[in-house]
Amino acid sequence: MAENIVGRLLLIGRLQYCQSEWSALRLKYNLLQFQGDRQQFLEKCQSGAFNGVVGLYRTNSIAETGNFDQTLVSKLPSTLRYIGHNGAGYDNINVDACAARGIRISNTPGVIANATADVAMFLILGALRYAMIPLEAVRNNEWKGNTPTGRDPEDRTLGILGMGGIGQALARRARAFSMKIIYHNRTRLPEQKEVTEGEATYVTFDELLQQSDIMSLNLPLTAATHHLISEPEIQRMKDGVVIINTARGPLLNEDALVKGLQSGKVGSAGLDVYEKEPEIHPQPVSNRRVMLLPHLGTTTIETKRKMELLAINNLESALDKSELLTPIAML
Repeated sequence: MAENIVGRLLLIGRLQYCQSEWSALRLKYNLLQFQGDRQQFLEKCQSGAFNGVVGLYRTNSIAETGNFDQTLVSKLPSTLRYIGHNGAGYDNINVDACAARGIRISNTPGVIANATADVAMFLILGALRYAMIPLEAVRNNEWKGNTPTGRDPEDRTLGILGMGGIGQALARRARAFSMKIIYHNRTRLPEQKEVTEGEATYVTFDELLQQSDIMSLNLPLTAATHHLISEPEIQRMKDGVVIINTARGPLLNEDALVKGLQSGKVGSAGLDVYEKEPEIHPQPVSNRRVMLLPHLGTTTIETKRKMELLAINNLESALDKSELLTPIAML
């Protein structure tokens, strides 16, 4: 059996739903696993414990390693060629540092679209109906409390900023609620695709800001998109706009959001992600017009399993065929 082992694979963290699929790789590879903290991981790297590792499975491993920053990447074994990242967003990996070392990275797009779009739609409906107020009131035996009269989604204009897989899945859901769909994306969808995705209409970024009753952020975090929605952008929006963020916290300047909520420029909001997770700005927490979730976009059994399996399949394809199934764009 030993002669069939052509590489070493390292799992950081643990798998919840695909342990058997990972274990099956023992027929071809030498499997290692790390659970601990960042300092212990760096010490393992320094000691040579991971020498010979060709592929690395990265779960949501912030607890174990923290970000894959320049310091950590520089300590990874020289043999490492592939990182199978379990997640769609990879802003916590220093891609340039990996590229400089010849390390290629895959992520798990596509399989997360439906679950995240479900959460976005949940937040939209909750924000329109100020759902946090009656939810808390009924648990406090106050019946309806001081719940304001909500608004219907029908005929509202939903502006989708970022029309990738999640944005497209959200458009299909929103269309079922008779919403008008406009979007802005780095590249416009083909005309046939626009019809398929809830009859969506492409607009400029400024038109998106001005025309949206509801603005949903569905794009990756990069240096260019950090604080893409801040005070100047909010001021160009409609009075009473609803802002939804299920993508990455730093896309939205939370101080600007708070200011908009206080002035009434922002009527309500729905947040699943935050600038400094797990810390949340105290003002949205205390503002009952804001629907809050603790980053639950992909937290379903089915989606978690699909993500784990795709990350495994990426590494297996890389070691067997030198090809990642879902590689990220790298320099």
